[in-house]
Amino acid sequence: MTFTVEVDFEQSAETVFAWLADLRNRPLWQGSLRAVDLTASPPYDVGTRWLDVTWPGLRPRMEVTVFEPGVRWAERGHWHGLEVDLVLDFTRTPTGKPTGTTVRAVASTSAPGWRRPIGWGLGLLGPAAARDDLRRAARLMARHSDDGGSRAPGA
Repeated sequence: MTFTVEVDFEQSAETVFAWLADLRNRPLWQGSLRAVDLTASPPYDVGTRWLDVTWPGLRPRMEVTVFEPGVRWAERGHWHGLEVDLVLDFTRTPTGKPTGTTVRAVASTSAPGWRRPIGWGLGLLGPAAARDDLRRAARLMARHSDDGGSRAPGA
């Protein structure tokens, strides 16, 4: 089960990558999160691990699997046999502007056995949730562009 969504940001790929890859920002833009339980401090890189603390109370174990600043971020999440891979690709938005980035998110879910219906549910709800999350991030970054795109005020 795989889906793809794309969202445009006003900032450069490097700035968008830095903000999205800062795990402390996650609860600001990812609607399902209450908090991120970090085991590491920035800067994050391949192998960085954390727990997502979600509104429903799930706590998937997460790990950065690809870290190419301004180009690609990938992570893998595990929860009771479910496995979700997320890849974010950052490309210049073809608008003629000197800045602007399109973030392409590809999520793949592996849900074997009795977990398969959960995987189907994620496949159905995931595209809208991912698009909403990335749009929220783009709005937050646009509102707070004067902080260099690193962290939104109050975060």
